[in-house]
Amino acid sequence: MQRRQFHIVTASSLGWLIVAAHQHAWALSLADLSDRDATAGIRTALEKGALAAVALLGKADGFLGNPKVRIPLPAYLEDAAKLLSLAGQGKRVDELITGMNRAAEQAVPLGKDLLVGAVKSMSVTDAKNILSGGDDSVTRFFADKTRAPLGDKFLPVVAQTTQKVGLARSYNRVAERASGFGLIKREDANIERYVTGKTLDGLYTIIGDEERKIRQDPVGTGSAILKKVFGALK
Repeated sequence: MQRRQFHIVTASSLGWLIVAAHQHAWALSLADLSDRDATAGIRTALEKGALAAVALLGKADGFLGNPKVRIPLPAYLEDAAKLLSLAGQGKRVDELITGMNRAAEQAVPLGKDLLVGAVKSMSVTDAKNILSGGDDSVTRFFADKTRAPLGDKFLPVVAQTTQKVGLARSYNRVAERASGFGLIKREDANIERYVTGKTLDGLYTIIGDEERKIRQDPVGTGSAILKKVFGALK
């Protein structure tokens, strides 16, 4: 009887030791990641996220059909749009909104090389900041590295598309006056710059969403380095 109790106690103790050791190993795993592994994991995750975001947004209805990133008229023009609709000009307002979103969809694929280039040039510090950062760490990284050059690249495409919409000229005239009174930011007083800014916001939002999916299910990616690095955060 005593021998049986001894075996039970021993087995129970061994079980607790295994659990404790497993928990201890996970607690240490993030700190024990090499700089090389941390950087490789983040680069892989961000490249996957960026390419997935470009594929999702850079197609018909990528922006227009996605409520999360769909580009609306600026808030201060909503009342004017309602009046235009009441005056039988609703179709022109719809054309402007559709044109803005189509411009964003056409511009996004041009950013693929810049996004991938930013990932490849990532430093060890960048990688560890993203690993330990909050939900917006990926958005901040891409915005810091690519917002200005992507804006320069997107703007001509956005301009070419929005110029086809007659109401765009009216937007610019009204917005310029509103900007003079301080009703809107000057960068939003031009439809091309407004759409370009919203395109970038939407792109970074979806990249962040895609990266969070990888964090939540690194095993599902099928990548050994992603399982190793993001598994350390579980």
